Amino acid sequence: MMVADAVVYAWRKIKRMPLWVLFQDTRSIFSKDELNSEIAKIAIPATFGLMADPIASLVDTAFIGHLGPVELAAVGVAIAVFNQASKIAIFPLVSVTTSFVAEEDSATSSSSILDDIELQPRSKSDNEKMLLLPKHENTNKRRHVSSASSALLIGAMLGLIQAFLLIVSAKPLLSYMGIKSDSPMLSPAYKYLTLRSLGAPAVLLSLAMQGVFRGFKDTKTPLYAIVMGGVVNIVLDPILIFVFKMRVTGAAIAHVCSQYLISVVLLWKLIEQVDLLPPNINDLQLGRFLKNGFLLLVRVIAATFCVTLAASLSARLGSTEMAAFQVCLQVWLAASLLTDGLAVAGQAILAGAFARQDYESAKETAGRVLQLSLALGLVLAFIVGVGLTFSSGLFTKDVKVLQILSLGIPVLVAFASVACLLLLSSYYGFVGIWVALSIFMSLRAIAGVWRIGTASGPWSFLNIY
Repeated sequence: MMVADAVVYAWRKIKRMPLWVLFQDTRSIFSKDELNSEIAKIAIPATFGLMADPIASLVDTAFIGHLGPVELAAVGVAIAVFNQASKIAIFPLVSVTTSFVAEEDSATSSSSILDDIELQPRSKSDNEKMLLLPKHENTNKRRHVSSASSALLIGAMLGLIQAFLLIVSAKPLLSYMGIKSDSPMLSPAYKYLTLRSLGAPAVLLSLAMQGVFRGFKDTKTPLYAIVMGGVVNIVLDPILIFVFKMRVTGAAIAHVCSQYLISVVLLWKLIEQVDLLPPNINDLQLGRFLKNGFLLLVRVIAATFCVTLAASLSARLGSTEMAAFQVCLQVWLAASLLTDGLAVAGQAILAGAFARQDYESAKETAGRVLQLSLALGLVLAFIVGVGLTFSSGLFTKDVKVLQILSLGIPVLVAFASVACLLLLSSYYGFVGIWVALSIFMSLRAIAGVWRIGTASGPWSFLNIY
Protein backbone atom coordinates (compact mmCIF):
# COMPACT_ATOMS: atom_id res chain seq x y z
CA MET A 1 0.00 0.00 0.00
CA MET A 2 2.83 2.35 0.86
CA VAL A 3 4.48 1.59 -2.49
CA ALA A 4 1.24 2.33 -4.34
CA ASP A 5 0.81 5.60 -2.45
CA ALA A 6 4.41 6.55 -3.26
CA VAL A 7 3.85 5.84 -6.96
CA VAL A 8 0.66 7.92 -6.98
CA TYR A 9 2.43 10.75 -5.18
CA ALA A 10 5.37 10.62 -7.60
CA TRP A 11 3.01 10.56 -10.58
CA ARG A 12 1.18 13.65 -9.29
CA LYS A 13 4.51 15.44 -8.79
CA ILE A 14 5.53 14.62 -12.36
CA LYS A 15 2.24 15.93 -13.76
CA ARG A 16 2.77 19.20 -11.89
CA MET A 17 6.20 19.71 -13.48
CA PRO A 18 6.21 22.45 -16.17
CA LEU A 19 7.80 20.07 -18.70
CA TRP A 20 4.73 17.82 -18.45
CA VAL A 21 2.94 20.26 -20.78
CA LEU A 22 4.73 18.47 -23.63
CA PHE A 23 3.12 15.15 -22.75
CA GLN A 24 -0.29 16.04 -21.35
CA ASP A 25 -3.36 14.74 -23.15
CA THR A 26 -1.33 13.30 -26.06
CA ARG A 27 -4.29 11.12 -27.11
CA SER A 28 -6.09 14.27 -28.26
CA ILE A 29 -3.29 15.53 -30.50
CA PHE A 30 -5.10 14.52 -33.71
CA SER A 31 -8.66 14.56 -32.36
CA LYS A 32 -11.44 16.77 -33.74
CA ASP A 33 -12.03 18.58 -30.48
CA GLU A 34 -12.79 22.28 -30.08
CA LEU A 35 -9.17 23.31 -29.45
CA ASN A 36 -7.83 21.55 -32.54
CA SER A 37 -10.64 23.07 -34.61
CA GLU A 38 -9.75 26.57 -33.41
CA ILE A 39 -6.04 25.97 -34.04
CA ALA A 40 -6.71 24.66 -37.55
CA LYS A 41 -9.06 27.55 -38.37
CA ILE A 42 -6.26 30.02 -37.62
CA ALA A 43 -3.17 27.98 -38.53
CA ILE A 44 -4.06 26.69 -42.00
CA PRO A 45 -4.74 30.08 -43.66
CA ALA A 46 -1.85 31.61 -41.67
CA THR A 47 0.51 28.93 -42.96
CA PHE A 48 -0.21 29.71 -46.59
CA GLY A 49 0.06 33.42 -45.83
CA LEU A 50 3.45 33.01 -44.16
CA MET A 51 4.71 30.95 -47.07
CA ALA A 52 3.85 33.66 -49.59
CA ASP A 53 7.17 35.50 -49.63
CA PRO A 54 9.36 32.36 -49.67
CA ILE A 55 7.14 30.94 -52.41
CA ALA A 56 7.48 34.18 -54.38
CA SER A 57 11.25 33.89 -53.96
CA LEU A 58 11.00 30.25 -55.10
CA VAL A 59 9.15 31.41 -58.21
CA ASP A 60 11.90 33.94 -58.89
CA THR A 61 14.49 31.24 -58.24
CA ALA A 62 12.81 28.81 -60.65
CA PHE A 63 12.71 31.34 -63.50
CA ILE A 64 16.11 32.92 -62.83
CA GLY A 65 17.71 29.47 -62.54
CA HIS A 66 17.16 29.06 -66.27
CA LEU A 67 19.21 32.21 -66.96
CA GLY A 68 22.34 30.50 -65.62
CA PRO A 69 24.17 29.68 -62.38
CA VAL A 70 25.73 33.14 -62.10
CA GLU A 71 22.35 34.91 -62.10
CA LEU A 72 20.86 32.29 -59.75
CA ALA A 73 23.74 32.69 -57.31
CA ALA A 74 23.60 36.49 -57.52
CA VAL A 75 19.88 36.63 -56.80
CA GLY A 76 20.41 34.13 -53.99
CA VAL A 77 22.83 36.48 -52.25
CA ALA A 78 20.53 39.48 -52.81
CA ILE A 79 17.50 37.61 -51.44
CA ALA A 80 19.52 36.48 -48.42
CA VAL A 81 20.47 40.09 -47.64
CA PHE A 82 16.91 41.37 -48.12
CA ASN A 83 15.28 38.56 -46.14
CA GLN A 84 17.60 38.84 -43.18
CA ALA A 85 17.24 42.63 -43.07
CA SER A 86 13.46 42.24 -43.23
CA LYS A 87 13.29 39.57 -40.54
CA ILE A 88 15.06 41.82 -38.06
CA ALA A 89 12.06 44.14 -38.20
CA ILE A 90 9.28 41.79 -39.29
CA PHE A 91 9.29 39.19 -36.51
CA PRO A 92 9.18 41.62 -33.56
CA LEU A 93 6.61 43.82 -35.34
CA VAL A 94 4.23 41.02 -36.31
CA SER A 95 4.54 39.10 -33.04
CA VAL A 96 3.99 42.14 -30.82
CA THR A 97 1.12 43.34 -33.01
CA THR A 98 -0.65 39.97 -32.88
CA SER A 99 -0.41 39.79 -29.08
CA PHE A 100 -1.42 43.39 -28.42
CA VAL A 101 -4.35 43.35 -30.85
CA ALA A 102 -5.62 39.99 -29.55
CA GLU A 103 -5.37 41.22 -25.95
CA GLU A 104 -7.06 44.55 -26.69
CA ASP A 105 -9.76 43.03 -28.87
CA SER A 106 -10.52 40.33 -26.29
CA ALA A 107 -10.86 42.92 -23.52
CA THR A 108 -13.03 45.14 -25.73
CA SER A 109 -15.24 42.22 -26.77
CA SER A 110 -15.81 41.20 -23.14
CA SER A 111 -16.76 44.76 -22.27
CA SER A 112 -19.14 44.96 -25.27
CA ILE A 113 -20.89 41.74 -24.25
CA LEU A 114 -21.54 43.13 -20.78
CA ASP A 115 -22.85 46.38 -22.27
CA ASP A 116 -25.16 44.45 -24.60
CA ILE A 117 -26.59 42.48 -21.67
CA GLU A 118 -27.24 45.67 -19.69
CA LEU A 119 -28.88 47.39 -22.67
CA GLN A 120 -30.90 44.37 -23.83
CA PRO A 121 -34.56 45.33 -24.66
CA ARG A 122 -37.11 44.20 -22.10
CA SER A 123 -40.24 43.97 -24.26
CA LYS A 124 -41.27 42.12 -27.38
CA SER A 125 -41.98 45.37 -29.19
CA ASP A 126 -38.49 46.65 -28.38
CA ASN A 127 -36.96 43.45 -29.75
CA GLU A 128 -38.94 43.84 -32.96
CA LYS A 129 -37.71 47.42 -33.30
CA MET A 130 -34.11 46.25 -32.91
CA LEU A 131 -34.56 43.76 -35.74
CA LEU A 132 -35.87 46.54 -38.01
CA LEU A 133 -32.76 48.69 -37.55
CA PRO A 134 -30.46 49.01 -40.60
CA LYS A 135 -27.75 46.36 -40.59
CA HIS A 136 -24.85 48.80 -40.42
CA GLU A 137 -26.28 50.36 -37.26
CA ASN A 138 -26.51 47.01 -35.52
CA THR A 139 -23.61 44.78 -36.59
CA ASN A 140 -21.26 46.69 -38.87
CA LYS A 141 -19.57 48.85 -36.27
CA ARG A 142 -15.85 49.40 -36.79
CA ARG A 143 -13.45 48.43 -34.01
CA HIS A 144 -11.42 50.98 -32.06
CA VAL A 145 -8.10 49.16 -31.57
CA SER A 146 -5.27 51.61 -30.89
CA SER A 147 -2.57 48.94 -31.20
CA ALA A 148 -3.58 48.46 -34.86
CA SER A 149 -2.83 52.12 -35.59
CA SER A 150 0.49 51.81 -33.75
CA ALA A 151 1.48 48.76 -35.80
CA LEU A 152 0.76 50.44 -39.13
CA LEU A 153 2.67 53.59 -38.19
CA ILE A 154 5.71 51.64 -37.00
CA GLY A 155 5.57 49.29 -40.01
CA ALA A 156 5.51 52.17 -42.50
CA MET A 157 8.42 53.93 -40.77
CA LEU A 158 10.52 50.76 -40.57
CA GLY A 159 9.82 49.98 -44.22
CA LEU A 160 11.02 53.39 -45.40
CA ILE A 161 14.14 53.17 -43.22
CA GLN A 162 14.91 49.66 -44.45
CA ALA A 163 14.50 50.65 -48.11
CA PHE A 164 16.82 53.64 -47.69
CA LEU A 165 19.53 51.69 -45.84
CA LEU A 166 19.50 48.74 -48.25
CA ILE A 167 19.74 50.94 -51.35
CA VAL A 168 22.51 53.12 -49.94
CA SER A 169 24.58 50.22 -48.55
CA ALA A 170 23.84 47.62 -51.26
CA LYS A 171 27.41 47.26 -52.54
CA PRO A 172 29.08 47.08 -49.09
CA LEU A 173 26.53 44.47 -48.00
CA LEU A 174 27.13 42.38 -51.11
CA SER A 175 30.87 42.69 -50.56
CA TYR A 176 30.41 41.42 -46.99
CA MET A 177 28.44 38.52 -48.43
CA GLY A 178 31.45 37.54 -50.55
CA ILE A 179 30.64 39.25 -53.86
CA LYS A 180 33.69 41.36 -54.66
CA SER A 181 34.04 44.11 -57.27
CA ASP A 182 35.46 41.74 -59.88
CA SER A 183 32.80 39.05 -59.41
CA PRO A 184 30.39 38.36 -62.30
CA MET A 185 27.64 38.10 -59.66
CA LEU A 186 27.95 41.76 -58.59
CA SER A 187 25.94 43.43 -61.37
CA PRO A 188 22.84 41.16 -61.26
CA ALA A 189 22.93 40.98 -57.44
CA TYR A 190 23.12 44.78 -57.13
CA LYS A 191 20.25 45.32 -59.60
CA TYR A 192 18.01 42.79 -57.88
CA LEU A 193 18.73 44.00 -54.32
CA THR A 194 18.24 47.72 -55.02
CA LEU A 195 15.03 47.20 -56.98
CA ARG A 196 13.55 44.74 -54.50
CA SER A 197 14.40 47.13 -51.66
CA LEU A 198 11.85 49.55 -53.12
CA GLY A 199 9.21 47.07 -51.99
CA ALA A 200 10.36 47.13 -48.34
CA PRO A 201 7.71 49.68 -47.21
CA ALA A 202 4.98 47.50 -48.73
CA VAL A 203 6.42 44.35 -47.12
CA LEU A 204 6.63 45.85 -43.61
CA LEU A 205 3.25 47.56 -43.87
CA SER A 206 1.47 44.45 -45.16
CA LEU A 207 3.01 42.28 -42.46
CA ALA A 208 1.96 44.77 -39.78
CA MET A 209 -1.59 44.51 -41.12
CA GLN A 210 -1.33 40.72 -41.15
CA GLY A 211 -0.40 40.94 -37.46
CA VAL A 212 -3.57 42.96 -36.83
CA PHE A 213 -5.76 40.41 -38.62
CA ARG A 214 -4.08 37.57 -36.73
CA GLY A 215 -4.89 39.35 -33.49
CA PHE A 216 -8.53 39.20 -34.59
CA LYS A 217 -7.99 35.46 -35.30
CA ASP A 218 -8.68 36.21 -38.96
CA THR A 219 -6.02 34.62 -41.17
CA LYS A 220 -8.26 34.18 -44.21
CA THR A 221 -8.33 37.85 -45.23
CA PRO A 222 -4.51 38.10 -45.44
CA LEU A 223 -4.47 34.84 -47.37
CA TYR A 224 -6.80 36.21 -50.05
CA ALA A 225 -4.62 39.29 -50.48
CA ILE A 226 -1.43 37.24 -50.60
CA VAL A 227 -2.84 34.86 -53.20
CA MET A 228 -3.71 37.84 -55.40
CA GLY A 229 -0.17 39.17 -55.05
CA GLY A 230 1.33 35.74 -55.72
CA VAL A 231 -0.65 35.32 -58.92
CA VAL A 232 0.53 38.72 -60.14
CA ASN A 233 4.14 37.76 -59.37
CA ILE A 234 3.85 34.44 -61.22
CA VAL A 235 2.27 36.10 -64.27
CA LEU A 236 4.73 39.00 -64.46
CA ASP A 237 7.90 36.94 -63.89
CA PRO A 238 8.11 35.15 -67.27
CA ILE A 239 6.80 38.21 -69.14
CA LEU A 240 9.37 40.62 -67.71
CA ILE A 241 12.28 38.15 -67.48
CA PHE A 242 12.01 36.47 -70.88
CA VAL A 243 9.56 38.34 -73.13
CA PHE A 244 10.91 41.82 -72.34
CA LYS A 245 14.40 40.36 -71.70
CA MET A 246 14.78 42.23 -68.42
CA ARG A 247 16.34 39.17 -66.74
CA VAL A 248 16.89 39.67 -62.97
CA THR A 249 15.57 43.25 -63.16
CA GLY A 250 12.23 41.89 -64.37
CA ALA A 251 12.07 39.39 -61.49
CA ALA A 252 12.63 42.17 -58.94
CA ILE A 253 9.99 44.44 -60.51
CA ALA A 254 7.44 41.60 -60.56
CA HIS A 255 8.06 40.90 -56.88
CA VAL A 256 7.75 44.56 -55.85
CA CYS A 257 4.47 44.96 -57.80
CA SER A 258 3.00 41.94 -56.03
CA GLN A 259 3.95 43.30 -52.59
CA TYR A 260 2.30 46.68 -53.18
CA LEU A 261 -0.85 44.97 -54.41
CA ILE A 262 -0.99 42.91 -51.20
CA SER A 263 -0.61 46.06 -49.08
CA VAL A 264 -3.38 47.93 -50.91
CA VAL A 265 -5.83 45.03 -50.59
CA LEU A 266 -5.07 44.52 -46.88
CA LEU A 267 -5.38 48.23 -46.11
CA TRP A 268 -8.72 48.37 -47.93
CA LYS A 269 -10.09 45.43 -45.92
CA LEU A 270 -8.68 46.73 -42.64
CA ILE A 271 -10.27 50.17 -43.05
CA GLU A 272 -13.63 48.41 -43.32
CA GLN A 273 -13.16 46.82 -39.88
CA VAL A 274 -11.01 49.20 -37.83
CA ASP A 275 -11.00 52.92 -37.13
CA LEU A 276 -7.32 53.61 -37.81
CA LEU A 277 -7.36 57.17 -36.47
CA PRO A 278 -6.95 57.05 -32.64
CA PRO A 279 -8.56 59.77 -30.50
CA ASN A 280 -5.13 61.13 -29.50
CA ILE A 281 -1.45 60.29 -29.90
CA ASN A 282 -1.17 58.81 -26.38
CA ASP A 283 -3.44 55.94 -27.45
CA LEU A 284 -0.82 54.72 -29.93
CA GLN A 285 1.19 52.95 -27.17
CA LEU A 286 4.42 53.42 -29.15
CA GLY A 287 6.57 53.02 -26.03
CA ARG A 288 4.95 49.69 -25.19
CA PHE A 289 5.53 48.47 -28.76
CA LEU A 290 9.17 49.50 -28.77
CA LYS A 291 9.89 48.03 -25.33
CA ASN A 292 8.47 44.59 -26.11
CA GLY A 293 9.72 44.63 -29.70
CA PHE A 294 13.29 45.32 -28.60
CA LEU A 295 13.49 42.09 -26.61
CA LEU A 296 12.40 40.10 -29.66
CA LEU A 297 14.72 42.15 -31.87
CA VAL A 298 17.80 40.97 -29.97
CA ARG A 299 16.76 37.33 -30.40
CA VAL A 300 16.02 37.73 -34.10
CA ILE A 301 19.34 39.44 -34.82
CA ALA A 302 21.23 36.56 -33.18
CA ALA A 303 19.33 33.95 -35.22
CA THR A 304 19.29 35.71 -38.59
CA PHE A 305 22.99 36.52 -38.37
CA CYS A 306 23.73 32.80 -38.54
CA VAL A 307 21.71 32.29 -41.73
CA THR A 308 23.27 35.38 -43.31
CA LEU A 309 26.73 34.11 -42.42
CA ALA A 310 25.89 30.75 -43.99
CA ALA A 311 24.91 32.48 -47.25
CA SER A 312 28.09 34.57 -47.13
CA LEU A 313 30.28 31.50 -46.67
CA SER A 314 28.49 29.76 -49.55
CA ALA A 315 29.07 32.76 -51.83
CA ARG A 316 32.78 32.62 -51.02
CA LEU A 317 32.87 29.02 -52.23
CA GLY A 318 31.81 30.17 -55.71
CA SER A 319 28.76 30.81 -57.87
CA THR A 320 27.97 27.10 -58.28
CA GLU A 321 27.91 26.44 -54.53
CA MET A 322 25.92 29.63 -53.89
CA ALA A 323 23.36 28.64 -56.54
CA ALA A 324 22.86 25.29 -54.81
CA PHE A 325 22.65 26.97 -51.40
CA GLN A 326 19.98 29.37 -52.72
CA VAL A 327 17.75 26.50 -53.85
CA CYS A 328 18.21 24.62 -50.58
CA LEU A 329 17.53 27.72 -48.47
CA GLN A 330 14.38 28.78 -50.31
CA VAL A 331 12.89 25.27 -50.23
CA TRP A 332 13.72 25.02 -46.54
CA LEU A 333 12.15 28.41 -45.78
CA ALA A 334 8.94 27.54 -47.61
CA ALA A 335 8.67 24.18 -45.81
CA SER A 336 9.64 25.38 -42.33
CA LEU A 337 7.00 28.11 -42.38
CA LEU A 338 4.35 25.40 -42.29
CA THR A 339 5.06 25.08 -38.58
CA ASP A 340 4.93 28.86 -38.11
CA GLY A 341 1.21 28.70 -38.86
CA LEU A 342 0.81 26.75 -35.63
CA ALA A 343 2.82 29.42 -33.83
CA VAL A 344 0.44 32.11 -35.10
CA ALA A 345 -2.58 30.13 -33.90
CA GLY A 346 -1.00 29.51 -30.50
CA GLN A 347 -0.06 33.15 -30.06
CA ALA A 348 -3.53 34.46 -30.92
CA ILE A 349 -5.32 31.95 -28.66
CA LEU A 350 -2.86 32.41 -25.79
CA ALA A 351 -3.15 36.22 -25.90
CA GLY A 352 -6.92 35.95 -25.54
CA ALA A 353 -6.58 33.43 -22.71
CA PHE A 354 -4.14 35.67 -20.81
CA ALA A 355 -6.45 38.68 -21.28
CA ARG A 356 -9.22 36.63 -19.60
CA GLN A 357 -6.72 35.26 -17.02
CA ASP A 358 -7.72 31.75 -18.11
CA TYR A 359 -4.39 30.05 -17.38
CA GLU A 360 -5.77 26.52 -17.64
CA SER A 361 -6.76 27.15 -21.27
CA ALA A 362 -3.39 28.78 -21.89
CA LYS A 363 -1.60 25.70 -20.58
CA GLU A 364 -3.73 23.34 -22.68
CA THR A 365 -3.18 25.42 -25.82
CA ALA A 366 0.59 25.60 -25.31
CA GLY A 367 0.86 21.83 -24.90
CA ARG A 368 -1.26 21.06 -27.94
CA VAL A 369 0.61 23.47 -30.23
CA LEU A 370 3.99 22.06 -29.14
CA GLN A 371 2.84 18.49 -29.79
CA LEU A 372 1.44 19.32 -33.22
CA SER A 373 4.64 21.20 -34.13
CA LEU A 374 6.81 18.19 -33.27
CA ALA A 375 4.66 15.85 -35.35
CA LEU A 376 4.60 18.25 -38.31
CA GLY A 377 8.34 18.80 -38.11
CA LEU A 378 9.06 15.09 -38.42
CA VAL A 379 6.77 14.80 -41.44
CA LEU A 380 8.35 17.83 -43.13
CA ALA A 381 11.87 16.48 -42.60
CA PHE A 382 10.93 13.41 -44.64
CA ILE A 383 8.92 15.21 -47.32
CA VAL A 384 11.53 17.89 -48.02
CA GLY A 385 14.41 15.43 -48.05
CA VAL A 386 12.70 13.11 -50.52
CA GLY A 387 10.86 15.77 -52.51
CA LEU A 388 13.89 17.90 -53.36
CA THR A 389 15.61 14.84 -54.77
CA PHE A 390 13.02 14.65 -57.54
CA SER A 391 12.29 18.36 -58.02
CA SER A 392 15.77 19.88 -58.23
CA GLY A 393 15.50 20.18 -62.01
CA LEU A 394 12.73 22.76 -61.64
CA PHE A 395 15.25 25.30 -60.35
CA THR A 396 18.30 24.70 -62.54
CA LYS A 397 19.61 22.49 -65.34
CA ASP A 398 23.26 23.08 -64.48
CA VAL A 399 24.83 19.68 -63.80
CA LYS A 400 27.39 20.98 -61.29
CA VAL A 401 24.73 22.84 -59.29
CA LEU A 402 22.54 19.73 -59.22
CA GLN A 403 25.44 17.60 -57.98
CA ILE A 404 26.19 19.97 -55.10
CA LEU A 405 22.51 20.47 -54.41
CA SER A 406 22.04 16.77 -53.73
CA LEU A 407 24.61 16.97 -50.93
CA GLY A 408 22.46 19.43 -48.96
CA ILE A 409 19.28 17.35 -48.96
CA PRO A 410 19.92 15.14 -45.86
CA VAL A 411 20.33 18.18 -43.61
CA LEU A 412 18.06 20.61 -45.37
CA VAL A 413 15.70 21.48 -42.50
CA ALA A 414 18.11 23.14 -40.03
CA PHE A 415 19.81 26.39 -38.92
CA ALA A 416 23.34 27.29 -37.89
CA SER A 417 25.67 28.32 -35.12
CA VAL A 418 28.47 30.73 -35.93
CA ALA A 419 31.29 28.66 -34.49
CA CYS A 420 30.22 25.50 -36.31
CA LEU A 421 29.69 27.40 -39.54
CA LEU A 422 33.17 28.87 -39.53
CA LEU A 423 34.82 25.60 -38.52
CA LEU A 424 32.90 23.10 -40.63
CA SER A 425 32.75 25.28 -43.76
CA SER A 426 36.56 25.57 -43.67
CA TYR A 427 37.01 21.81 -43.75
CA TYR A 428 33.90 20.44 -45.46
CA GLY A 429 32.63 23.32 -47.61
CA PHE A 430 28.98 23.14 -48.68
CA VAL A 431 28.14 20.03 -46.63
CA GLY A 432 29.83 21.52 -43.57
CA ILE A 433 27.64 24.63 -43.79
CA TRP A 434 24.42 22.60 -43.71
CA VAL A 435 25.69 20.34 -40.93
CA ALA A 436 26.42 23.47 -38.89
CA LEU A 437 22.92 24.76 -39.62
CA SER A 438 21.50 21.52 -38.24
CA ILE A 439 23.57 21.81 -35.07
CA PHE A 440 22.37 25.34 -34.42
CA MET A 441 18.70 24.41 -34.83
CA SER A 442 19.18 21.51 -32.42
CA LEU A 443 20.73 23.83 -29.84
CA ARG A 444 17.76 26.22 -30.18
CA ALA A 445 15.34 23.35 -29.60
CA ILE A 446 17.26 22.21 -26.51
CA ALA A 447 17.25 25.74 -25.11
CA GLY A 448 13.50 25.99 -25.71
CA VAL A 449 12.78 22.73 -23.90
CA TRP A 450 14.98 23.83 -21.00
CA ARG A 451 12.96 27.06 -20.61
CA ILE A 452 9.72 25.06 -20.57
CA GLY A 453 11.13 22.65 -18.00
CA THR A 454 12.19 25.48 -15.70
CA ALA A 455 9.01 27.52 -16.37
CA SER A 456 11.17 30.56 -17.01
CA GLY A 457 10.42 33.64 -19.11
CA PRO A 458 7.07 33.44 -20.94
CA TRP A 459 6.49 29.91 -19.60
CA SER A 460 6.11 31.06 -15.99
CA PHE A 461 2.33 30.57 -16.19
CA LEU A 462 2.93 26.78 -16.15
CA ASN A 463 3.60 27.03 -12.41
CA ILE A 464 0.14 28.46 -11.71
CA TYR A 465 -1.64 25.08 -11.98
